[in-house]
Amino acid sequence: MGCSSDDAMMVDDEEEVVYTNGSADFSTFVALGNSLTAGYSDGALSLQGQEASLPYILSEQFSLVGGGEFTQPLVSDNLGGMTLGGQQILDNRLILSFASGSPAPVNVSGMPSTEVSSVLSGGFNNMGVPGAKIFHLGVEGYGNVGGLLNGTANPYFVRFASSANASIMADAMAQSPTFFSLWIGNNDILSYAIAGGAGENQAGNLDPTTYGSNDITDPNVFAAVYNGLLQILTSGGAKGVVANIPDITTIPYFTTVPYNPVPLDATTAGMLNAAFANYNAGLQQMQSYGFITMDEMNARTIVYSEGASNAMLIEDEDLTDLTAYGIPNYRLTTANDLIVLTAQNIIGTTVNEDPTLINGVSVPLSDQWVLTPQEQQMVATAQTSFNATIDALATNYGLAMVDVEGVMDMLANGGITVNGSTLTSTYATGGAFSLDGVHPSSRGYAYLANEFIAAINATYGSDLPGVNPIDYTALYLE
Repeated sequence: MGCSSDDAMMVDDEEEVVYTNGSADFSTFVALGNSLTAGYSDGALSLQGQEASLPYILSEQFSLVGGGEFTQPLVSDNLGGMTLGGQQILDNRLILSFASGSPAPVNVSGMPSTEVSSVLSGGFNNMGVPGAKIFHLGVEGYGNVGGLLNGTANPYFVRFASSANASIMADAMAQSPTFFSLWIGNNDILSYAIAGGAGENQAGNLDPTTYGSNDITDPNVFAAVYNGLLQILTSGGAKGVVANIPDITTIPYFTTVPYNPVPLDATTAGMLNAAFANYNAGLQQMQSYGFITMDEMNARTIVYSEGASNAMLIEDEDLTDLTAYGIPNYRLTTANDLIVLTAQNIIGTTVNEDPTLINGVSVPLSDQWVLTPQEQQMVATAQTSFNATIDALATNYGLAMVDVEGVMDMLANGGITVNGSTLTSTYATGGAFSLDGVHPSSRGYAYLANEFIAAINATYGSDLPGVNPIDYTALYLE
């Protein structure tokens, strides 16, 4: 069979898809927030992370409907660390290494080339600043290099602040945004949680200048500042999208290390029980005097057994203080405790190379390694209040709102299927989170970008397309 040159050739002409912006104007998009906006991932801010940052992905889709150039304060390399005066002050990013024979997160080696004091020029659309709390956005001098030594400045903002006295908000508004994203407030509870509750709950304290770096922000302060930010951002008629704060118990930083990881043989368990016999007897005496309840006595009693799943010894400041009687605030962990991810580096190690002094077994883990139920409740109470504020103000200002809390819940409870691949919050292998256990992977940010786009389309009548999260990296290997 054959054909002649006279036979007609059929050509499928694909019509170009035209997207619309609805009632939103994306010509000047400015993103405000913290590390989640900056593109922070794997414990650092790298070029790869910034190139897959949530707002950058959004800006690429906005460009289909008139969105303008989106500039970011790019770091100098993919190592992620930073130097000040030639001395490294921020760690390099994490990668999954198989050098030890089993996979483990390690900091990539090399001296970073990003120097904090080398200030970048020009305005930037991505105003995400790692470490920023809600009340930091309006602080003048937050990018003053001279303030790094006394802790009043942020090294990430130092790199691109327009002046020593600039604030994040002022630099953002100098660009006259027509559309904005605001995802802020995570650090107002997260810094406390990551520190294992080694901070203070500042509920009732309306002066954030007195807060410590790991404290929980007062809900009234949060509400007042958030409202003030939206008043400024919408003052020129800009529209925008905001996002709420996830439940910290859904992220792998708090769900990866089990509460009972201690293996013991019968001999070691017997030795430990003998060592804690006097402690247990003291508890019984305190209970008989009525100083503690029977339930607290049982909760504090230290008993080890032969096997691979012994709980860990911790110091719990919320227990009844019996130190005046020579009885420390010790107990064993339970399934209700959350062990922070970094505790895996200390559990089972010895103190001063003494084989009898084992962290988490014969030596209690301190407050910074465990988030107790009481501490979790303080975080949850603040988060609930913060999210109620965000939801109400998003409605009041007519803004698109993204339920990131709901997304994280789904990732932690069965996962989310995307184009045949399932994203979960499982550490290292789930695809949604990076190796620091807190920040999304590039794939996770891409999925969140789609959630932002869906909310924007629903609110403003646009029909922006999403991206394929599977096109983005889930895990960086050595």
